[in-house]
Amino acid sequence: MIHIREIDHLVLRSKHVQEMINFYVDVLGCRVERSLPAFGLTQLRAGKCLLDLVDVDGELGRRGGAAPAAAGNNLEHFCLRIEPFIGEEIKAYLLSHSVEPGDIESRYGAEGMGPSMYICDPDGNTIELKGPPDLSISPSR
Repeated sequence: MIHIREIDHLVLRSKHVQEMINFYVDVLGCRVERSLPAFGLTQLRAGKCLLDLVDVDGELGRRGGAAPAAAGNNLEHFCLRIEPFIGEEIKAYLLSHSVEPGDIESRYGAEGMGPSMYICDPDGNTIELKGPPDLSISPSR
């Protein structure tokens, strides 16, 4: 039997890898952990997980077909659990980096209902920034 503990890594294909690195490092606080230019791969540390950025023109990227575009992104969204989650401070910080934050709403995630907001990276991938669960909210709501 398989028991999943957490997401290990996520791979995003991009036409603008350097812009993506700048966004995830400078805005979201990831750090470059490993770079394999021969494969077109840069691995970023995102908390306990890795976020891999693959150049669509590199060896790995060409395997995935066409680059992400408005009519076909890599995924619907992914969620980064952040702490602390101080909504107005996060919004002000994002705006100072020219990132437009979405509304803060209570949404269900791996730990239950809690505050979250959506943003987009330079390639248009949607990222949910999720705070800690509000234990007073029932998961059925």
